Amino acid sequence: MPDAKPPLLAELVWSDHLRFNATSGQSAMVVDGDGEGGPSPMQALAFGVAGCMAADVVAILQKGRHPITGMRVVMAATRAPEHPRRFTSLSMVFHVTGNVPSEAMDRAVSLSREKYCSALHSLRSDIALDVRTTIQP
Repeated sequence: MPDAKPPLLAELVWSDHLRFNATSGQSAMVVDGDGEGGPSPMQALAFGVAGCMAADVVAILQKGRHPITGMRVVMAATRAPEHPRRFTSLSMVFHVTGNVPSEAMDRAVSLSREKYCSALHSLRSDIALDVRTTIQP
């Protein structure tokens, strides 16, 4: 069994209005409840899920020695109409550049979705997730 990682520590310090200076380890950003001075908490959550899956997919393709040369991920997140306005569905399109076989791309997305993406697995299990891919040589 792998060693347990220490808890992820994050600190937010209120600066003004609905803005907070957020730090975790060596990383820092502004989180803004209005989404003006930095990403809103929900935008940051969307970045986290999309970034987690994107990093997984790149790592899996590289380990498989598939020649990926670029990636762009577009996410649309639908929110509940009433509070709490949580995500109810996520739709992602992975646009990959390189001579990557579609089977390898499908496997990488599936592994991220089903096993590796910690951010996705931290969300409620009843969130609908639609993922599509495109590959350009």
